[in-house]
Amino acid sequence: MAKVNEGAVPVMEIWRGGLLECVHQAHAVICDAKGVVAAWGNPQAVIFPRSSAKMLQALPLIETGAADARGLSQAHLALSCASHRGAHVHVELAGRWIADLGLAESDLRCGAHEPGDKAERDRLIEAHEKPCQLHNNCSGKHSGFLTVTQHLKAGPEYVEIDHPLQKAIRAATEEVTGETVAGWGVDGCSAPNFAMTVEGLARAMAKYATAREGHGAREDAMFRLTRAMAAHPHLISGEGETCTELMRAMGGKVAIKGGAEAVYVAIVPEKGLGIALKVVDGGYRAAEASITALLAKVGALDPAHPAAVKRMAGVQRNWRGLETGFYRMADGFPA
Repeated sequence: MAKVNEGAVPVMEIWRGGLLECVHQAHAVICDAKGVVAAWGNPQAVIFPRSSAKMLQALPLIETGAADARGLSQAHLALSCASHRGAHVHVELAGRWIADLGLAESDLRCGAHEPGDKAERDRLIEAHEKPCQLHNNCSGKHSGFLTVTQHLKAGPEYVEIDHPLQKAIRAATEEVTGETVAGWGVDGCSAPNFAMTVEGLARAMAKYATAREGHGAREDAMFRLTRAMAAHPHLISGEGETCTELMRAMGGKVAIKGGAEAVYVAIVPEKGLGIALKVVDGGYRAAEASITALLAKVGALDPAHPAAVKRMAGVQRNWRGLETGFYRMADGFPA
């Protein structure tokens, strides 16, 4: 295992005035069922997957029987894996989910923040209302956490590291990544986030990509979560966002998920591939460009699609509309 800044390679360049102004470096790995297919940088770099691990954190929701016991829909499963924008559609679904459990918004442990969705943000301002925990981008994941907690009759403090839910998530994480967690930290939503290598994260995504329905509880859970995400791209992030736009561009055949500090993963079932990447400096523009380029490389995304073109290369303009430079993928990535 290696530190996150060891062995990274250039993935994206920013040019201004004919000079290279900025270079983003990253690690990226593509895996299939047998192992690493391609890699850039250091596959053994240890990272926090942040929200890109929500599909791992959602495994107990299905594996414990909690999802079926509560009659959760595919939309609920998608929201459990989401980092949504806090739009009305997200808040309403999470709110109804919590109410159906007989619980209240106060039972969530994710905290409140201003929604990223402009329409909902403006509505709150005009109504003189404060954002609540349902607006948190992780409220779907936490609704899933509460569903499992209630099903197991466990205690209400479900984000504590020694809670039965978090023990189950840790065990599932180690099983699908094929490695012992390298440590853990507290995420922005207060839940534990387990550290792993970029290769381990890609290996886990490959297992989701190759999961088949009717081949045991684990594969059933991975299969259902992947299909739920791909079928509901608007729930995973929101209008204008990378995850939503790229999944729509790929016709619901691929599930992708971003995480804070520039982590991205992709699950490509038709090709049996899992992809994971981490931009070292946390630059999200580079992470969005890099996952787009990797999806194009494996043939899952048309590089000429407008959603792909605008992320991989383009002109930079200032507030007056003057052209100031351009951005592009670095030479050799992804070769």
